[in-house]
Amino acid sequence: MTNEISGLLEGAARRARPVVRGVRDDQLGGPTPCSEYDVRALLDHLLHVVVGFQALAAKGTADFTATPSYVNAESDWRTRFEEETARLVEAWSAPGALEGTSQGMGMPQRTVGGMVLGDLTVHAWDLARATGQDFAPYGPSLPELVEGWRQLAPTGRKMGVFGEPFPVPEGASAFDELLALSGRDPGWRPPAAV
Repeated sequence: MTNEISGLLEGAARRARPVVRGVRDDQLGGPTPCSEYDVRALLDHLLHVVVGFQALAAKGTADFTATPSYVNAESDWRTRFEEETARLVEAWSAPGALEGTSQGMGMPQRTVGGMVLGDLTVHAWDLARATGQDFAPYGPSLPELVEGWRQLAPTGRKMGVFGEPFPVPEGASAFDELLALSGRDPGWRPPAAV
């Protein structure tokens, strides 16, 4: 059985998977639009979010205080990302996944589902931009994401997970608005090598 969030997550996962597959090992130390993360740390973070939000879909808890090292020489992290995103979609497709309040986050389950949808979408863009890949977000998710992030952004800033809104011109695309709400510069590119 599917619901709106699970369908949007599937679309977002389909867009994120080729980006993760396209990250080369020699790019893992490179900068990303998230200044506190290099490519490896951002991949670790994204995998940890994908794994943790599977438990949150079942109204369980997840520990985000420390991020394990998923991306290392001994792991097939590209395949694992594909498998974990499939599990994420399945978890959020379960009957009742969007009902009630999250035990782990203390927010409505629907809001929590929107949070992981946003992370999957925006961090895929971060990785694509950091590694010189093309990325187009899953279009049907954008109205839900922009509306959700308009509501979440002030709390996200207080928690230090969103930066101050980045100024974008009037008439900016919905995706540029989403990036700007999180404090990202939609025009970010890695610094040129010297």
